[in-house]
Amino acid sequence: MKAYDVQHLRNVGLIGQGGAGKTSLAEAMLFDAGATQRLGKVSNGSSIFDYDPDEVTRQKSLNAMLGFCEWKNQKINIVDTPGYANFAADTQGCMRVLEGAIVLLDVSAGLKVQTEKVWKWADDAQVRRLIFLNQMDEERADFEGTLDQAAQVLSPKPVAIQIPIGKGPDFRGVVDLLDQKAWLFASDGSGKMEGGEVPAELQKKVGEARENLIELIAETDDKLLENYLETGELPVEEARQAMAVGVRAGKLVPALCGSAVNNMGVQPLLDAISAFLPSPLERPPVEGTSLDGDKTSRAEPKPDAPLVAQVFKTLSDPYAGRLTFFRVFSGTLRADSTIYNSAQKEKERVGQLFFIQGKEQKPAPTISAGDFGAVAKLKITKTGDTLCDEKTPMLLPPIPFPSPVLSLAIVPKAKGDEEKVGLALGRLVEENPTLQVGRDLQTNEMIISGMGDLHLEVMVEWMKRKFGVEVEAKTPRVPYKETVRSSAKAQGKYKKQTGGRGQYGDAWIEIKALPHGQGFEFVNKIVGGAIPRQYIPAVEKGIVEAMGSGPLAGYPVVDLRATLYDGTFHAVDSSEMAFKIAGSLGFKKAFQEAKPILLEPVMNIEVEVQDELVGDAIGDLNSRRGKVLGVRSAFRSQVVSAQVPMVEVLTYASTLRSMTADRGSFSMEFSHYEEVPSQLAEKLISQSAKES
Repeated sequence: MKAYDVQHLRNVGLIGQGGAGKTSLAEAMLFDAGATQRLGKVSNGSSIFDYDPDEVTRQKSLNAMLGFCEWKNQKINIVDTPGYANFAADTQGCMRVLEGAIVLLDVSAGLKVQTEKVWKWADDAQVRRLIFLNQMDEERADFEGTLDQAAQVLSPKPVAIQIPIGKGPDFRGVVDLLDQKAWLFASDGSGKMEGGEVPAELQKKVGEARENLIELIAETDDKLLENYLETGELPVEEARQAMAVGVRAGKLVPALCGSAVNNMGVQPLLDAISAFLPSPLERPPVEGTSLDGDKTSRAEPKPDAPLVAQVFKTLSDPYAGRLTFFRVFSGTLRADSTIYNSAQKEKERVGQLFFIQGKEQKPAPTISAGDFGAVAKLKITKTGDTLCDEKTPMLLPPIPFPSPVLSLAIVPKAKGDEEKVGLALGRLVEENPTLQVGRDLQTNEMIISGMGDLHLEVMVEWMKRKFGVEVEAKTPRVPYKETVRSSAKAQGKYKKQTGGRGQYGDAWIEIKALPHGQGFEFVNKIVGGAIPRQYIPAVEKGIVEAMGSGPLAGYPVVDLRATLYDGTFHAVDSSEMAFKIAGSLGFKKAFQEAKPILLEPVMNIEVEVQDELVGDAIGDLNSRRGKVLGVRSAFRSQVVSAQVPMVEVLTYASTLRSMTADRGSFSMEFSHYEEVPSQLAEKLISQSAKES
């Protein structure tokens, strides 16, 4: 394909709620622009965007995917993003590399919370937007109701620049409010359209809607408003140019409509992208830190400037290896060159470059400022890293990703697969920045954490399909601990005679509670040689080993001081082993007499819900033995802060989803340990005894 200047590029994300038709719209855009020869369908698995077997089976996007087309002498880069909350981190990450976005609303389902979230992400990233009211040919389609709902929730309020002709199965076209011209769409998926006169029954409605549109356009500029008030009208071309200025300034959000799956209304949307959304030249240059002098530096969108690019997506394939997606903000990246990764502070060798067209890779000799591309098999580069010229190193801010909200413990189904599991998880973490992997040192469980149950379910499936490793997933064990509330003394005596040399060790131990978080302290108060010096470390070792599996319920012991203050020995039979056992026995006896208790981990949690559900959220947290710390206002919602025992929130994600109709979200992190209530402690101790 031919090279495009920066001013002729449009980088557009398709964003919105799951099931709104983003992938179908992307397919229709490519087809209408001649980039593909057939209209791909999600329903029959022919989409070039959703080609992963799990995407085909589930009929939903699990990854952000790229495509591009040429329209009216412009190259439009399309980023088809996931809409379901478990995978929306990809959407959030892509905001860094976009100038514009199409927000899809399903007119048969209305506005959902995920649309509010992606709208806020676009606001934060200053991404300019158009709205496409999709599925106009569905039985329950409600154009006016959906647009009114969006106007009440979203800001700036979207304004219709089209009026639909027909409704539901009778939908057949639109009226362009600026040109006051009707366009009738073919219903065979061809994307063809014919111009005509505005239907008589819509004349009044079109007039009122156009007057409202022109007034909103005029209000974006004082001079325009003055002319409009004097004449009561704006020339069409002047209004169109003013609308483009308003969109690029973030003051206007035009709304169009159609049916993506049946390719109706897609060509007017391509026209609107071309006319209204900004090019990379019409946005402020991205800022980063110059590594030469630790000062702010700007990446100018010029092909001949120093190279600055950022990685926003990584795909791992067991056969093709790692595929790295990037956006060039400044300069030109060339195939078969060496670049500098300023985040890792190492050089990378670049081989073949590609433009990405869904599942296809189109070779490219260079990729210049403002454009997207991909490169295979980079060794050290990760999502969020900055690629630049070593002579003028620059570091862009990392791409923000949300923290995981749900964890599972995984165990290999086949013995000896632990190493394979580790390698597979390492590759998946490269591809999914919101997937975290670790090992709980207390329970010795491998823990994976992600954005929800569906996210983790897909990760487990990918481990099997991509890397040939099967695992069992289960709720993680809670890492309880044991300690004491008072002090006690006890004798630990180990004496064994078998006919030859025997074993003898005698140690008197005192244990005492320490404040939470103080750990373990060993004190030697032996005087007069009651126990020879060489045996004292063995006593401490015996105590430490006994603390690894506490006498109460088998959990690790913390926060106490053990003092060795007396004992006896045998000149022949005493040994390190005997005193190690004696130390363990003395510790266990004293522990049982020092009012032992169980401790449980407590989490700091923040729950974001709609205003009307604050009471329900607080009530639910209270029922989980939570302590509500406060409530604060957020973007059209409320955030409840609380502390809740970990055991009560292991499966909280599904409860919150049900309570809020999938509109709530939460984050949590470890806070501290607290004593387990006596009735619950008795159950845990009893359960531990049965397992033993």
